[in-house]
Amino acid sequence: MIPITKPMLDEREADAARRVILSGWITQGPEVAAFEREFADAVGARYACAVSNCTTALHLALLAAGVGPGDEVVTVSHSFIATASCIRYCGAIPVFVDVCEDTFNMNPAQVEAAISPMTKAILCVHQMGMPCDLSSLAAIAARYSLPLIEDAACAIGSEIIWKGNWERIGKPHGDIACFSFHPRKIITTGDGGMITTKHKHWDDQVRTWRQHAMSVPDTVRHRSSRVVFESYPDLGFNYRMTDIQAAVGREQLTRVSEIVATRRRLAMRYQAALRDVPGLILPVEPEWARSNWQSFCIRLADDCDQRELMQSLLDRGIASRRGVMCAHRELAYRDKEPWRSFEPLSASERSQDRGVILPLYPQMTDNEQDSVISAIAQVLARDCVA
Repeated sequence: MIPITKPMLDEREADAARRVILSGWITQGPEVAAFEREFADAVGARYACAVSNCTTALHLALLAAGVGPGDEVVTVSHSFIATASCIRYCGAIPVFVDVCEDTFNMNPAQVEAAISPMTKAILCVHQMGMPCDLSSLAAIAARYSLPLIEDAACAIGSEIIWKGNWERIGKPHGDIACFSFHPRKIITTGDGGMITTKHKHWDDQVRTWRQHAMSVPDTVRHRSSRVVFESYPDLGFNYRMTDIQAAVGREQLTRVSEIVATRRRLAMRYQAALRDVPGLILPVEPEWARSNWQSFCIRLADDCDQRELMQSLLDRGIASRRGVMCAHRELAYRDKEPWRSFEPLSASERSQDRGVILPLYPQMTDNEQDSVISAIAQVLARDCVA
């Protein structure tokens, strides 16, 4: 079976986890602090705060931006459901705009028209690792004095040209960015997340919230030579990362450049081999972006059946996934009224219905990739060409 992806782990991560397990300090502690420093350095951020996953990261980022009940947040439906659901966790309303089908990212041309007096923030997504048009979105956010939050769950190692220089996603180029370390992502800690921000007071706030809003962290109490009683002056959350996860993450972080380079090579092989296959539309990487190619998503012409292609690949031992979901189509949204959209989300829906995500992972051999390419060409030649 050729899987959709594989995490890249070996004895280095196993040794890191073992070291922490035997140290006696296994929850949020010195390894988490080191991982935060190293991650901030890796992406060029001022501040980085580790949390339990990217969903909790997005929740805290929205709270730090001041999003609350009755507010609106402009975002996309074409994303994993957590993007929209975190807005609802705050009691706010997602306002969906459509995507550009070539990059699967938020269409900046629709964002300004979706802003209302109730808008509290803009939440963009670097979908499948492809950087979105941050330059345009940051200009809109600045014009309306709105915070720009980046859902960078898939974008570790991706880059954009910013003021003439290549910079990694996560600096951040908006106000705050959120990353995922789920096994489907570029690097993994099993699960986990990271928040990077340019605002010290936001970093201070999310650090407090992630640990039940405890007034004195346990790391400080353990170092103190005097008895310390903590208090809980605010409503907080248990959104901590363990030191076991952080130790694995520190090892994974050293592999980012290698992993991204390999993924980019494989993505270029897909581009070259599939360019002339009838019935296919390939993803586009803007000249100002370098994707980490967390996923390689093709689009099918209208006369090609998404499910049939995926089943034919599965019959040949090749895994695939449909295009990224649209939150507004799910029962949790479709049968309720917790959202609105400025225009029909036709590009988002087509991207879900016509998209097929192909296997791509650093350990993938050229022979495995050639098997995928050959299978796609055969199926489409049979089913989509008159």
